[in-house]
Amino acid sequence: MGEHDVNLAALIGSRICHDLISPIGAITNGLELLDMAGSVEGAEMALISDSVGNAGARIRFFRIAYGTASQDEISTAEIRAVLDDLNHGSRVKCYWEIAEPMPRHEVKLAFLAHQCCETAMPFGGSVRISSENGRWVVAGSAEKLKVDPELWQVLGAAGSTARITPALVQFALLPREAALWGRRIRVETAATTLSIRF
Repeated sequence: MGEHDVNLAALIGSRICHDLISPIGAITNGLELLDMAGSVEGAEMALISDSVGNAGARIRFFRIAYGTASQDEISTAEIRAVLDDLNHGSRVKCYWEIAEPMPRHEVKLAFLAHQCCETAMPFGGSVRISSENGRWVVAGSAEKLKVDPELWQVLGAAGSTARITPALVQFALLPREAALWGRRIRVETAATTLSIRF
């Protein structure tokens, strides 16, 4: 896939997320009106509300992770709001430990790295995103990790033969996006911790 293809894929991602966020927002507004009217209550309403909230959070996350990247900055408040909403109901919690606004293309890389870490935590865990001396550190920890060595070699461009499925597309996209911005990825894994640095 050349640079043109990567950009086209990002444009498609942005378009899909842009078109989906409006109806999700409309459903959320409708649920709020129903709640205020008291016409629907109980577990059913809570289930619908939680599901719509989760869908909206994922779309906002995907818009950054898979959409078009630029050097425009995203505020810390916006980034943390996206991750806080994503954390709700998720087994893997993500924590943003950077105080200043960051360029959109770098947040994109961090979000893709977070998704890579998430695949190794089927039983839950935590991911912390920080910066050390101008280098990003996306560090995950869990009581039990499930790391596929061949898959993780894809990030280091070690000629892995791992099969990339739609659920694992972040492993193919992260090194290509990092290369576009002159970043090289380093991966470290242990029994209960892993990290992606770039």
